[in-house]
Amino acid sequence: MHIEPGIVTGAKLVLSYATAATAGAYTLKTAFDAIRAQGALSLIARSAIATALVFTFFEVLPHMPVGVSEVHLILGSTLFLILGAAPAAIGLALGLLTQGLFFAPFDLPQYGMNVTTLLVPLFGLQLLAKRLIAPGTPYVELRYTQALALSTAYQGGIVAWVAFWAFYGQGFGAVSQVATFGVAYMTVILVEPLVDLGVLAVAKRIHALRGSALVTPRLYA
Repeated sequence: MHIEPGIVTGAKLVLSYATAATAGAYTLKTAFDAIRAQGALSLIARSAIATALVFTFFEVLPHMPVGVSEVHLILGSTLFLILGAAPAAIGLALGLLTQGLFFAPFDLPQYGMNVTTLLVPLFGLQLLAKRLIAPGTPYVELRYTQALALSTAYQGGIVAWVAFWAFYGQGFGAVSQVATFGVAYMTVILVEPLVDLGVLAVAKRIHALRGSALVTPRLYA
C-alpha cells in the first residue's frame, strides 16, 4: 500500500512523523531482542534479505492504485514467519525507503504514514502469533487456519490504517474510496496464506536451514 499524495497534507503530516517514530522505537526494541537471541550478524543478514524481498515485492509484483492507496502483495506474514519480527520490520521500512528514494520520490512525504501502516500491523501480528501458536510449535507446522488468521490480521491492520489516514486527511467524504480500497485489498487474503504455507513447506524440507542464522529460530524449534 502507498497512501496517495495529497490525502494528508500540511500540518497534519506531523502526526505521521510521530506514529512512524513510535513504530521505529518499537522496531529498535525488537532488534535488540533479536541480537540477544541470535547475534548482530544474524539480524543484519536477515534484515538485508527482508529489505531485498520487500523492494522486489513493491517493484516487481503486480500492484494497482485503488481508491486512496494501492493494492500490493506485501507478504508481511511470510517475512515474519521465516525471518522474525525485527528483520521483517527493518526490511519493510528500508525496502519502502529504497523504493521512495530511487523510484518514487513523490511518495517520500507520505513515508511516515506508509511505514506506520506497514509496521504497526506487523507488531500486532507478532502479538497474535504468541496467542495463536502454542509454545514449542515450530512455524513449519502451522495449519492453514493459523496462517489465514495471521494474514487476515496483518492485512486487516493495513486496511484500518489506510482508512484512518484517509479520514484524518479528507474527512468522511473519503468513505467510498476507502470502501473500494478495502474490498480490493482483502482479496490479498485469498493468496497470502497459501504463499505462507507454500514457503513453510519448502523450508520444512530444507534441513540445512535448521539452526541457521538466516532464519528465525522459531521456524524449526
